[in-house]
Amino acid sequence: MKALILTLLLLLSAQPWAGSVDSIRATNADSDSDNWLLHGRTYSEQRHSPLKQISVETVSQLGLTWFFDSNSKRALEATPIVVDGVMYFSGAWNLVYAVDAKTGEQLWQFDPQVARSVSWKLCCDAVNRGVAVWQGKVLIGTLDGRLIALDAKTGDELWSSQTLNPETAATITGPVRVIKGLAIIGNGGAEYGVRGYVSAYDINSGDLVWRFYTVPGNPEEGFENEALEMAAKTWNGEWWKLGGGGTVWDHLAYDPELDLLYIGIGNGSPWNRHLRSPGGGDNLFLSSIVAVRPSTGEYVWHFQVVPSETWDYTATQHMILADLEINGEIRKVLMQAPKSGFFMVLDRRNGKLISAEPFVNVTWASHYDLKTGRPIENPGKDYAEGSVMVSPSSGGAHNWQPMSYSPQTDLVYIPTMESSMSYEAPEEFKIKPKGRNQGTTRPAVDFDESFFRSLSKKISSGHLLAWDPIAQKQVWKVDLPTVWNGGVLSTSGGLVFQGNGDNKFVAYTADSGKALWEFDAQAPILAAPISYRVDGEQYITVLIGNGGAFGLMSGFKPPTGPKFSRVLTFKLGGNNQLPAIAKADPLPEPPEKINNSALVEQGSALFGEHCSYCHGVSAISGGTIPDLRHASAMTHENFYRIVGEGFFESLGMPSFKDVLNKQEIEAVQAYVIEQAHKDKVLREESPWLHKLRLFLYEIVTWVIALFIGGSTSSA
Repeated sequence: MKALILTLLLLLSAQPWAGSVDSIRATNADSDSDNWLLHGRTYSEQRHSPLKQISVETVSQLGLTWFFDSNSKRALEATPIVVDGVMYFSGAWNLVYAVDAKTGEQLWQFDPQVARSVSWKLCCDAVNRGVAVWQGKVLIGTLDGRLIALDAKTGDELWSSQTLNPETAATITGPVRVIKGLAIIGNGGAEYGVRGYVSAYDINSGDLVWRFYTVPGNPEEGFENEALEMAAKTWNGEWWKLGGGGTVWDHLAYDPELDLLYIGIGNGSPWNRHLRSPGGGDNLFLSSIVAVRPSTGEYVWHFQVVPSETWDYTATQHMILADLEINGEIRKVLMQAPKSGFFMVLDRRNGKLISAEPFVNVTWASHYDLKTGRPIENPGKDYAEGSVMVSPSSGGAHNWQPMSYSPQTDLVYIPTMESSMSYEAPEEFKIKPKGRNQGTTRPAVDFDESFFRSLSKKISSGHLLAWDPIAQKQVWKVDLPTVWNGGVLSTSGGLVFQGNGDNKFVAYTADSGKALWEFDAQAPILAAPISYRVDGEQYITVLIGNGGAFGLMSGFKPPTGPKFSRVLTFKLGGNNQLPAIAKADPLPEPPEKINNSALVEQGSALFGEHCSYCHGVSAISGGTIPDLRHASAMTHENFYRIVGEGFFESLGMPSFKDVLNKQEIEAVQAYVIEQAHKDKVLREESPWLHKLRLFLYEIVTWVIALFIGGSTSSA
């Protein structure tokens, strides 16, 4: 009997249960080359795979082996988790999937039934950046603020905890991290007026263990800890009435040796520091990296990347931990390429600044004082008393798309953006319900699509940048066709993988940036790839799908359509193919024009303020959701029911009756119809006139770019 029991125990131990990740396995993830156990593969978030079956020599044989269609055409931004041959990932509206990592066969699917009415709270699409897997559980943070634990084998819900006040505009888009049996999650929503925090929940019960607020609340109600009491001394006015901001909407990293959790903190609410904190102040912990104890949330140290930030320069971007030899000494560093455009290298033991150098064109500051750790702002870049042009734009020099660090090359590979933006304070600041209370104006614009594309290419561009974090200099750079591109994976095969906004998934040499292989994904790629191994074969996986902040509001359409949100997986010798793209349906005729210039002008202003963040500048859709210029007759017949009464709320279009009255909705419709007729005229113009117009646009946009001083595109 004892022998039988022993045999059964040995068999059970040889067959790991679904999602069998624990503290020991997570801490040693770097030595587990077969799996991708954590969001950045390891707690250090380096996103480097030690696998090298797919290499510089063999990558030409790489081919698609399987693909998996999600049930949405919206953006996919998640990093998949692979544990013992099973892949777990999240899609639009927080759907969670488990598939066979070798074949792509679906094992289960979970839909948290997020109410589509929350879409007005979403600054940047109905996206999620990934799940966590721990001790047989899959954890997901939902757009409506729930933290949900699922059975890794079946997908059944085990528990659910509400992490946010659903009456506020806070949301969750970031991935869950699990450290020492605690599921840790932050939130987003600073543009809409919320107070940021990060919370830790017991992995087994879902009970709240600790919460660290990132900005102080109303002093009359007391402070949650001494760190916030200290932070409150850097604020003025009544900041708490609009939340203060400081949301932890994306990145966290953990050092098991130092037992420190690093929190990346976002922008202020509102952006404009003079409205947010009259009288000045650094406004801690906005745009900061804060180190806390993961078991208790106890504050240890902080470094503020942009004191008193006012340009939406968040420090929520990807943080990488590594040990680098700097000036003959091995330093434990934290590296970040935040929105502000300076590559930051900190001592992760104490938060002291080691170095900071610009990795794109930067005009808001000249440099960092290494003695004080503070940036030296350039004069004339604060928009307190007028409009100013600043680089980078609010989109940042680097946004949420993960970068990668290769221990082989000692280089960091960054998806970068060169851009400029005009900031201007409003004449009068009024809190807008269901609106972005940024404290900056958003002027109404009336570009046609060709002009907008031409101008944008002159004043913005995207690149894949190889950066030496020790010498703080560029090693190589690849110009990309679009400004908004995907995250990065490096491998020990000497390769760097990145998808781009031009539908291409590309493998580059890690040492020189030479493109060796590419695949037409039929859709833009925002997510970062991963690599894993099953039965001795190495695989590369990436999620694809158009959208996100840029995909919604930019007016840039991908080169082909319709668009698909998919998981693509490659291996050497893969010979699968994607289905051919069906021809698009003919565009409908626009309704009769409304000959009321005052109404159209009013609609233009209202559209820019309330609609353009999802439906695109000048009503030029980025292709993620239907282009209103090509709306059907039925849509126009029911325009008020859709906008005012929430007729399409189940599809993600909420009611705006508490924001816009019937006459204002009629004005918005008049503007949309006007734009539809302009679009039709341009589509039907003669070829020679089309070429002449594009030529004139090139001249005009070159002049504008030279005037701005931000002609950065070389793609």
